[in-house]
Amino acid sequence: MDNQAMPMASTSSYTKIQYLQRQAASLLLYQSVLQGEVGIAFLELLQAIRYTDTDARGCLQAYGNYFYALAARNQNWEDYLITQILFCENPFTRLAGVQEFEDLPPALITAVQHDLQVLQSLYECSSASLSEWVQNVAHMPISPVVWYKEQDLLGVETKFITYLQELDNWGDAVEELAAYYQQCGSGLFAEYRALRWQSGQFIGIKYSDPVKLSSLVGYESQKDALLKNTEFLLSGEMALHVLLYGSRGSGKSSLVKSLLNEYSERSLRLLEVAKSDLKDLPEIVEHLRGVSQKFIIFVDDLSFEEDDDAFKALKVVLEGNLTARPQNVVVYATSNRRHLIREFFVDRPAPKDNEEIHAWDTMQEKLSFSDRFGLTLTFEPANQKTYLKIVQHLVAQAEINITQEDLEFQALQWATRHNGRSGRTARQFVDFLKADLTIFHANKNISNT
Repeated sequence: MDNQAMPMASTSSYTKIQYLQRQAASLLLYQSVLQGEVGIAFLELLQAIRYTDTDARGCLQAYGNYFYALAARNQNWEDYLITQILFCENPFTRLAGVQEFEDLPPALITAVQHDLQVLQSLYECSSASLSEWVQNVAHMPISPVVWYKEQDLLGVETKFITYLQELDNWGDAVEELAAYYQQCGSGLFAEYRALRWQSGQFIGIKYSDPVKLSSLVGYESQKDALLKNTEFLLSGEMALHVLLYGSRGSGKSSLVKSLLNEYSERSLRLLEVAKSDLKDLPEIVEHLRGVSQKFIIFVDDLSFEEDDDAFKALKVVLEGNLTARPQNVVVYATSNRRHLIREFFVDRPAPKDNEEIHAWDTMQEKLSFSDRFGLTLTFEPANQKTYLKIVQHLVAQAEINITQEDLEFQALQWATRHNGRSGRTARQFVDFLKADLTIFHANKNISNT
Protein backbone atom coordinates (compact mmCIF):
# COMPACT_ATOMS: atom_id res chain seq x y z
CA MET A 1 0.00 0.00 0.00
CA ASP A 2 1.17 3.53 -0.75
CA ASN A 3 2.56 5.09 2.46
CA GLN A 4 0.80 8.36 1.61
CA ALA A 5 -2.56 6.61 1.96
CA MET A 6 -1.69 4.41 4.94
CA PRO A 7 -3.70 5.32 8.07
CA MET A 8 -1.21 5.51 10.93
CA ALA A 9 -3.55 6.76 13.67
CA SER A 10 -5.05 4.28 16.12
CA THR A 11 -8.42 2.78 15.17
CA SER A 12 -10.37 4.88 17.67
CA SER A 13 -8.73 8.20 16.73
CA TYR A 14 -8.93 7.33 13.02
CA THR A 15 -12.68 6.74 13.35
CA LYS A 16 -13.11 9.95 15.32
CA ILE A 17 -11.17 12.02 12.78
CA GLN A 18 -13.10 10.48 9.91
CA TYR A 19 -16.34 11.42 11.69
CA LEU A 20 -15.19 15.02 12.23
CA GLN A 21 -14.23 15.38 8.57
CA ARG A 22 -17.65 14.13 7.45
CA GLN A 23 -19.30 16.53 9.88
CA ALA A 24 -17.31 19.49 8.57
CA ALA A 25 -18.19 18.56 4.98
CA SER A 26 -21.92 18.46 5.81
CA LEU A 27 -22.24 22.14 6.82
CA LEU A 28 -25.15 23.78 4.99
CA LEU A 29 -24.92 27.47 5.89
CA TYR A 30 -21.84 27.99 8.08
CA GLN A 31 -19.12 26.79 5.69
CA SER A 32 -17.27 30.11 6.00
CA VAL A 33 -16.53 29.34 9.67
CA LEU A 34 -13.88 26.88 8.43
CA GLN A 35 -12.68 28.91 5.46
CA GLY A 36 -10.39 31.25 7.39
CA GLU A 37 -6.71 30.54 8.07
CA VAL A 38 -7.42 28.79 11.38
CA GLY A 39 -10.27 26.69 9.97
CA ILE A 40 -8.21 25.57 6.99
CA ALA A 41 -5.25 24.69 9.27
CA PHE A 42 -7.61 22.67 11.49
CA LEU A 43 -8.97 20.64 8.57
CA GLU A 44 -5.51 20.09 7.09
CA LEU A 45 -4.29 18.86 10.48
CA LEU A 46 -7.12 16.34 10.69
CA GLN A 47 -6.19 15.07 7.23
CA ALA A 48 -2.49 14.88 8.13
CA ILE A 49 -3.23 12.90 11.30
CA ARG A 50 -5.55 10.54 9.44
CA TYR A 51 -3.04 9.90 6.62
CA THR A 52 0.42 10.21 8.15
CA ASP A 53 3.51 9.84 5.99
CA THR A 54 6.32 7.52 6.96
CA ASP A 55 8.27 9.88 9.23
CA ALA A 56 5.25 12.03 10.23
CA ARG A 57 6.90 15.27 9.08
CA GLY A 58 3.76 16.35 7.25
CA CYS A 59 1.70 15.80 10.39
CA LEU A 60 4.12 17.80 12.54
CA GLN A 61 4.19 20.63 10.01
CA ALA A 62 0.38 20.68 9.89
CA TYR A 63 0.25 20.94 13.67
CA GLY A 64 2.79 23.78 13.55
CA ASN A 65 0.63 25.63 11.00
CA TYR A 66 -2.44 25.14 13.21
CA PHE A 67 -0.59 26.40 16.31
CA TYR A 68 0.78 29.39 14.40
CA ALA A 69 -2.66 30.33 13.05
CA LEU A 70 -4.16 30.37 16.56
CA ALA A 71 -1.20 32.29 18.00
CA ALA A 72 -1.41 34.87 15.19
CA ARG A 73 -5.05 35.53 16.07
CA ASN A 74 -4.31 35.28 19.80
CA GLN A 75 -7.36 33.03 20.25
CA ASN A 76 -8.09 29.53 21.47
CA TRP A 77 -9.67 27.11 19.01
CA GLU A 78 -12.93 27.14 20.97
CA ASP A 79 -13.17 30.94 21.12
CA TYR A 80 -12.23 31.22 17.46
CA LEU A 81 -14.99 28.83 16.40
CA ILE A 82 -17.71 30.66 18.33
CA THR A 83 -16.64 34.14 17.21
CA GLN A 84 -16.68 32.92 13.61
CA ILE A 85 -20.27 31.75 14.17
CA LEU A 86 -21.16 35.19 15.52
CA PHE A 87 -19.49 37.05 12.65
CA CYS A 88 -20.57 34.66 9.88
CA GLU A 89 -22.62 36.04 7.01
CA ASN A 90 -25.09 33.71 5.32
CA PRO A 91 -28.81 33.67 4.37
CA PHE A 92 -29.83 32.95 7.98
CA THR A 93 -27.72 35.68 9.58
CA ARG A 94 -28.94 38.28 7.06
CA LEU A 95 -32.63 37.40 7.49
CA ALA A 96 -32.39 37.06 11.26
CA GLY A 97 -30.98 40.59 11.42
CA VAL A 98 -34.09 42.14 9.89
CA GLN A 99 -36.97 39.69 10.53
CA GLU A 100 -38.67 38.32 13.62
CA PHE A 101 -37.71 34.75 14.47
CA GLU A 102 -41.27 33.50 13.92
CA ASP A 103 -41.16 34.76 10.31
CA LEU A 104 -37.99 32.88 9.31
CA PRO A 105 -38.41 29.93 6.90
CA PRO A 106 -38.65 26.57 8.77
CA ALA A 107 -36.11 24.95 6.44
CA LEU A 108 -33.62 27.66 7.34
CA ILE A 109 -34.14 27.02 11.06
CA THR A 110 -33.63 23.27 10.57
CA ALA A 111 -30.43 23.88 8.59
CA VAL A 112 -29.05 26.12 11.35
CA GLN A 113 -29.87 23.50 13.99
CA HIS A 114 -27.94 20.92 11.96
CA ASP A 115 -24.95 23.22 11.48
CA LEU A 116 -24.78 24.20 15.14
CA GLN A 117 -24.68 20.53 16.17
CA VAL A 118 -21.88 19.95 13.64
CA LEU A 119 -19.93 22.93 14.92
CA GLN A 120 -20.39 21.72 18.49
CA SER A 121 -18.66 18.44 17.61
CA LEU A 122 -15.77 20.41 16.07
CA TYR A 123 -15.67 22.69 19.12
CA GLU A 124 -15.24 19.63 21.36
CA CYS A 125 -12.18 18.58 19.37
CA SER A 126 -9.81 20.60 21.54
CA SER A 127 -6.22 21.56 20.77
CA ALA A 128 -5.15 19.26 23.61
CA SER A 129 -6.79 16.29 21.86
CA LEU A 130 -5.14 17.19 18.56
CA SER A 131 -1.76 17.44 20.31
CA GLU A 132 -2.19 13.95 21.80
CA TRP A 133 -3.13 12.49 18.41
CA VAL A 134 -0.04 14.06 16.84
CA GLN A 135 2.12 12.62 19.63
CA ASN A 136 0.74 9.13 19.00
CA VAL A 137 1.08 9.07 15.22
CA ALA A 138 4.53 10.71 15.30
CA HIS A 139 5.72 8.43 18.16
CA MET A 140 6.97 11.44 20.13
CA PRO A 141 8.02 11.10 23.78
CA ILE A 142 5.93 14.15 24.73
CA SER A 143 2.97 15.89 23.08
CA PRO A 144 3.50 19.16 21.15
CA VAL A 145 2.87 22.43 22.98
CA VAL A 146 -0.83 23.28 23.20
CA TRP A 147 -1.87 26.86 22.39
CA TYR A 148 -3.99 28.35 25.18
CA LYS A 149 -4.84 31.80 26.48
CA GLU A 150 -7.39 33.28 28.83
CA GLN A 151 -10.56 34.70 27.30
CA ASP A 152 -10.52 38.47 26.89
CA LEU A 153 -13.69 39.09 24.88
CA LEU A 154 -16.07 41.81 25.99
CA GLY A 155 -19.78 42.57 25.94
CA VAL A 156 -22.42 40.49 24.21
CA GLU A 157 -19.82 38.22 22.58
CA THR A 158 -18.64 36.95 25.97
CA LYS A 159 -22.25 36.51 27.09
CA PHE A 160 -23.10 34.37 24.08
CA ILE A 161 -19.89 32.33 24.32
CA THR A 162 -20.70 31.54 27.95
CA TYR A 163 -24.24 30.62 26.95
CA LEU A 164 -23.03 28.12 24.32
CA GLN A 165 -20.40 26.65 26.62
CA GLU A 166 -23.10 25.78 29.16
CA LEU A 167 -25.51 24.34 26.58
CA ASP A 168 -25.66 20.55 26.08
CA ASN A 169 -27.11 20.79 22.56
CA TRP A 170 -26.15 23.78 20.42
CA GLY A 171 -29.11 23.00 18.17
CA ASP A 172 -31.29 24.53 20.89
CA ALA A 173 -29.53 27.91 20.49
CA VAL A 174 -31.07 28.94 17.17
CA GLU A 175 -33.52 31.47 18.61
CA GLU A 176 -30.88 33.00 20.88
CA LEU A 177 -28.49 33.20 17.94
CA ALA A 178 -31.14 34.93 15.81
CA ALA A 179 -31.65 37.47 18.62
CA TYR A 180 -27.90 38.11 18.65
CA TYR A 181 -27.85 38.79 14.90
CA GLN A 182 -30.83 41.12 15.26
CA GLN A 183 -29.02 43.09 17.94
CA CYS A 184 -25.46 43.01 16.60
CA GLY A 185 -25.75 42.18 12.91
CA SER A 186 -23.43 39.79 11.10
CA GLY A 187 -20.36 39.76 8.91
CA LEU A 188 -18.02 42.75 8.88
CA PHE A 189 -20.60 45.01 10.52
CA ALA A 190 -20.68 42.71 13.56
CA GLU A 191 -16.92 42.20 13.69
CA TYR A 192 -15.83 45.84 13.25
CA ARG A 193 -17.12 49.11 14.70
CA ALA A 194 -15.25 51.24 12.18
CA LEU A 195 -14.95 50.53 8.47
CA ARG A 196 -13.87 52.21 5.27
CA TRP A 197 -15.08 51.92 1.69
CA GLN A 198 -12.12 51.06 -0.50
CA SER A 199 -11.88 49.71 -4.06
CA GLY A 200 -15.60 48.95 -4.15
CA GLN A 201 -15.84 47.03 -0.90
CA PHE A 202 -16.12 47.45 2.88
CA ILE A 203 -12.85 47.07 4.80
CA GLY A 204 -12.85 46.60 8.58
CA ILE A 205 -10.67 48.91 10.67
CA LYS A 206 -9.22 46.87 13.53
CA TYR A 207 -7.76 49.76 15.52
CA SER A 208 -10.09 52.75 15.34
CA ASP A 209 -9.25 56.16 16.83
CA PRO A 210 -9.69 55.89 20.63
CA VAL A 211 -10.63 59.57 21.09
CA LYS A 212 -13.35 59.95 23.70
CA LEU A 213 -16.08 62.55 23.95
CA SER A 214 -14.96 63.41 27.49
CA SER A 215 -11.55 64.57 26.20
CA LEU A 216 -13.09 67.21 23.90
CA VAL A 217 -13.60 70.65 25.44
CA GLY A 218 -15.04 73.78 23.88
CA TYR A 219 -17.71 74.14 21.20
CA GLU A 220 -20.30 72.79 23.65
CA SER A 221 -23.37 73.90 21.68
CA GLN A 222 -22.04 72.23 18.51
CA LYS A 223 -21.30 69.06 20.47
CA ASP A 224 -24.79 69.01 22.02
CA ALA A 225 -26.44 69.47 18.62
CA LEU A 226 -24.42 66.62 17.09
CA LEU A 227 -25.17 64.32 20.04
CA LYS A 228 -28.90 65.03 19.79
CA ASN A 229 -28.93 64.30 16.07
CA THR A 230 -27.00 61.06 16.66
CA GLU A 231 -29.55 60.07 19.30
CA PHE A 232 -32.27 60.52 16.64
CA LEU A 233 -30.37 58.11 14.40
CA LEU A 234 -29.95 55.51 17.16
CA SER A 235 -33.63 55.78 18.11
CA GLY A 236 -34.79 55.02 14.58
CA GLU A 237 -35.95 58.58 13.91
CA MET A 238 -35.07 60.49 10.73
CA ALA A 239 -31.74 62.12 11.61
CA LEU A 240 -30.25 65.00 9.61
CA HIS A 241 -27.13 64.99 7.47
CA VAL A 242 -24.55 67.22 9.16
CA LEU A 243 -21.82 69.53 7.88
CA LEU A 244 -19.17 70.52 10.42
CA TYR A 245 -17.16 73.40 9.02
CA GLY A 246 -14.71 75.90 10.43
CA SER A 247 -11.09 76.48 11.33
CA ARG A 248 -8.52 73.71 11.05
CA GLY A 249 -7.60 71.91 14.25
CA SER A 250 -10.85 72.82 16.00
CA GLY A 251 -11.77 69.18 16.67
CA LYS A 252 -14.42 68.61 13.98
CA SER A 253 -13.09 65.20 12.93
CA SER A 254 -12.32 64.17 16.51
CA LEU A 255 -15.88 64.97 17.53
CA VAL A 256 -17.31 62.71 14.83
CA LYS A 257 -14.88 59.88 15.63
CA SER A 258 -15.62 60.14 19.35
CA LEU A 259 -19.26 59.24 18.65
CA LEU A 260 -18.15 55.71 17.80
CA ASN A 261 -16.56 55.22 21.23
CA GLU A 262 -19.64 56.74 22.87
CA TYR A 263 -22.34 54.75 21.06
CA SER A 264 -20.82 51.60 19.49
CA GLU A 265 -22.57 49.42 22.09
CA ARG A 266 -25.84 50.76 20.68
CA SER A 267 -25.00 49.34 17.23
CA LEU A 268 -23.48 52.53 15.83
CA ARG A 269 -20.92 52.04 13.07
CA LEU A 270 -18.65 54.65 11.49
CA LEU A 271 -17.96 54.23 7.78
CA GLU A 272 -15.15 56.35 6.35
CA VAL A 273 -15.53 57.32 2.70
CA ALA A 274 -12.75 59.22 0.96
CA LYS A 275 -13.66 62.08 -1.34
CA SER A 276 -12.33 60.08 -4.29
CA ASP A 277 -14.89 57.33 -3.53
CA LEU A 278 -17.93 59.58 -3.11
CA LYS A 279 -19.05 58.61 -6.60
CA ASP A 280 -19.95 55.23 -5.04
CA LEU A 281 -22.11 56.83 -2.35
CA PRO A 282 -25.53 55.80 -3.75
CA GLU A 283 -24.25 52.21 -4.06
CA ILE A 284 -22.90 52.31 -0.49
CA VAL A 285 -26.21 53.54 0.90
CA GLU A 286 -28.08 50.72 -0.84
CA HIS A 287 -25.68 48.19 0.71
CA LEU A 288 -26.51 49.58 4.15
CA ARG A 289 -30.27 49.66 3.65
CA GLY A 290 -32.03 47.15 5.88
CA VAL A 291 -28.92 46.34 7.95
CA SER A 292 -29.65 46.28 11.69
CA GLN A 293 -26.83 48.69 12.64
CA LYS A 294 -26.93 52.48 12.37
CA PHE A 295 -24.30 54.09 10.15
CA ILE A 296 -22.56 57.44 10.09
CA ILE A 297 -20.89 57.90 6.70
CA PHE A 298 -17.90 60.06 7.59
CA VAL A 299 -16.42 62.29 4.88
CA ASP A 300 -13.43 64.28 6.12
CA ASP A 301 -12.12 67.53 4.61
CA LEU A 302 -14.84 67.87 2.01
CA SER A 303 -14.58 70.20 -0.98
CA PHE A 304 -15.24 69.89 -4.71
CA GLU A 305 -13.86 71.02 -8.01
CA GLU A 306 -15.90 72.11 -11.03
CA ASP A 307 -18.02 69.29 -12.56
CA ASP A 308 -16.91 66.83 -9.91
CA ASP A 309 -18.74 63.48 -10.12
CA ALA A 310 -18.46 63.20 -6.34
CA PHE A 311 -20.52 66.40 -6.04
CA LYS A 312 -23.35 64.84 -8.04
CA ALA A 313 -23.27 61.57 -6.07
CA LEU A 314 -23.37 63.34 -2.71
CA LYS A 315 -26.16 65.60 -3.92
CA VAL A 316 -28.28 62.53 -4.72
CA VAL A 317 -27.76 61.14 -1.23
CA LEU A 318 -28.41 64.46 0.53
CA GLU A 319 -31.48 65.42 -1.47
CA GLY A 320 -32.79 61.97 -2.31
CA ASN A 321 -34.34 60.64 -5.49
CA LEU A 322 -37.20 58.26 -6.23
CA THR A 323 -35.62 55.70 -3.90
CA ALA A 324 -36.58 56.25 -0.26
CA ARG A 325 -33.76 57.27 2.05
CA PRO A 326 -32.87 54.57 4.63
CA GLN A 327 -33.34 55.72 8.23
CA ASN A 328 -30.23 53.92 9.46
CA VAL A 329 -27.76 56.06 7.46
CA VAL A 330 -26.60 59.69 7.77
CA VAL A 331 -23.69 61.63 6.31
CA TYR A 332 -21.42 63.62 8.65
CA ALA A 333 -18.92 65.69 6.67
CA THR A 334 -16.20 68.07 7.83
CA SER A 335 -14.76 70.94 5.84
CA ASN A 336 -12.65 74.03 6.28
CA ARG A 337 -14.78 75.73 3.62
CA ARG A 338 -18.29 77.12 4.12
CA HIS A 339 -18.86 76.97 0.34
CA LEU A 340 -17.85 73.45 -0.55
CA ILE A 341 -17.36 73.99 -4.27
CA ARG A 342 -14.34 76.08 -5.25
CA GLU A 343 -15.36 79.24 -7.07
CA PHE A 344 -13.14 81.64 -8.99
CA PHE A 345 -13.87 85.24 -10.02
CA VAL A 346 -13.91 84.07 -13.60
CA ASP A 347 -16.94 81.95 -12.66
CA ARG A 348 -18.98 85.06 -11.83
CA PRO A 349 -21.66 85.60 -14.47
CA ALA A 350 -21.18 88.42 -16.96
CA PRO A 351 -23.43 89.35 -19.88
CA LYS A 352 -21.41 87.94 -22.78
CA ASP A 353 -22.42 86.25 -25.96
CA ASN A 354 -22.52 82.45 -26.07
CA GLU A 355 -22.71 82.10 -22.28
CA GLU A 356 -25.35 80.44 -20.15
CA ILE A 357 -28.34 82.73 -19.76
CA HIS A 358 -28.99 81.65 -16.19
CA ALA A 359 -25.36 81.46 -15.10
CA TRP A 360 -26.18 83.23 -11.84
CA ASP A 361 -28.58 80.41 -10.92
CA THR A 362 -25.82 77.88 -11.58
CA MET A 363 -23.42 79.75 -9.35
CA GLN A 364 -26.02 80.01 -6.61
CA GLU A 365 -26.51 76.24 -6.75
CA LYS A 366 -22.80 75.81 -6.12
CA LEU A 367 -22.70 78.31 -3.29
CA SER A 368 -25.77 76.86 -1.60
CA PHE A 369 -24.63 73.22 -1.74
CA SER A 370 -23.75 73.24 1.96
CA ASP A 371 -27.38 74.19 2.68
CA ARG A 372 -28.40 70.71 1.51
CA PHE A 373 -27.07 69.38 4.79
CA GLY A 374 -29.93 69.48 7.27
CA LEU A 375 -27.66 70.69 10.06
CA THR A 376 -24.59 72.92 9.74
CA LEU A 377 -22.31 73.34 12.75
CA THR A 378 -19.78 76.18 12.74
CA PHE A 379 -16.41 75.92 14.53
CA GLU A 380 -14.86 79.35 14.97
CA PRO A 381 -11.13 79.74 15.69
CA ALA A 382 -10.34 79.26 19.39
CA ASN A 383 -9.61 82.42 21.36
CA GLN A 384 -7.01 82.45 24.12
CA LYS A 385 -9.51 81.61 26.86
CA THR A 386 -10.90 78.59 25.00
CA TYR A 387 -7.42 77.38 24.05
CA LEU A 388 -6.19 77.50 27.65
CA LYS A 389 -9.37 75.79 28.84
CA ILE A 390 -8.69 72.91 26.45
CA VAL A 391 -5.06 72.70 27.59
CA GLN A 392 -6.05 72.63 31.27
CA HIS A 393 -8.61 69.90 30.64
CA LEU A 394 -6.11 67.71 28.78
CA VAL A 395 -3.43 68.26 31.42
CA ALA A 396 -5.86 67.21 34.14
CA GLN A 397 -6.76 64.04 32.22
CA ALA A 398 -3.07 63.25 31.69
CA GLU A 399 -2.42 63.88 35.43
CA ILE A 400 0.52 66.17 34.71
CA ASN A 401 1.85 68.00 37.75
CA ILE A 402 2.62 71.60 36.76
CA THR A 403 1.80 75.01 38.19
CA GLN A 404 -0.96 77.02 36.55
CA GLU A 405 1.43 79.87 35.78
CA ASP A 406 4.01 77.63 34.08
CA LEU A 407 1.31 75.78 32.18
CA GLU A 408 -0.26 78.91 30.71
CA PHE A 409 3.10 80.42 29.81
CA GLN A 410 4.34 77.27 28.04
CA ALA A 411 0.99 76.66 26.32
CA LEU A 412 0.87 80.19 24.86
CA GLN A 413 4.54 79.97 23.80
CA TRP A 414 3.76 76.67 22.05
CA ALA A 415 0.80 78.16 20.21
CA THR A 416 2.88 81.12 19.05
CA ARG A 417 5.69 78.94 17.71
CA HIS A 418 3.51 76.28 16.15
CA ASN A 419 0.07 76.27 14.54
CA GLY A 420 -1.78 78.91 16.50
CA ARG A 421 -4.54 78.39 19.08
CA SER A 422 -6.68 75.33 18.40
CA GLY A 423 -7.74 72.05 19.95
CA ARG A 424 -5.20 70.21 17.81
CA THR A 425 -2.40 72.50 18.97
CA ALA A 426 -3.49 71.99 22.58
CA ARG A 427 -3.36 68.20 22.15
CA GLN A 428 0.08 68.35 20.54
CA PHE A 429 1.36 70.59 23.33
CA VAL A 430 0.08 68.33 26.11
CA ASP A 431 1.45 65.19 24.41
CA PHE A 432 4.85 66.88 24.14
CA LEU A 433 4.71 68.14 27.72
CA LYS A 434 3.83 64.69 29.08
CA ALA A 435 6.63 62.98 27.16
CA ASP A 436 9.14 65.69 28.14
CA LEU A 437 8.30 65.44 31.85
CA THR A 438 8.35 61.64 31.77
CA ILE A 439 11.84 61.56 30.25
CA PHE A 440 13.03 64.29 32.64
CA HIS A 441 11.92 62.32 35.71
CA ALA A 442 13.33 59.08 34.30
CA ASN A 443 16.75 60.70 33.73
CA LYS A 444 16.59 62.26 37.18
CA ASN A 445 15.96 58.88 38.81
CA ILE A 446 18.86 57.34 36.87
CA SER A 447 21.25 60.09 37.97
CA ASN A 448 20.15 59.73 41.61
CA THR A 449 20.98 56.02 41.54
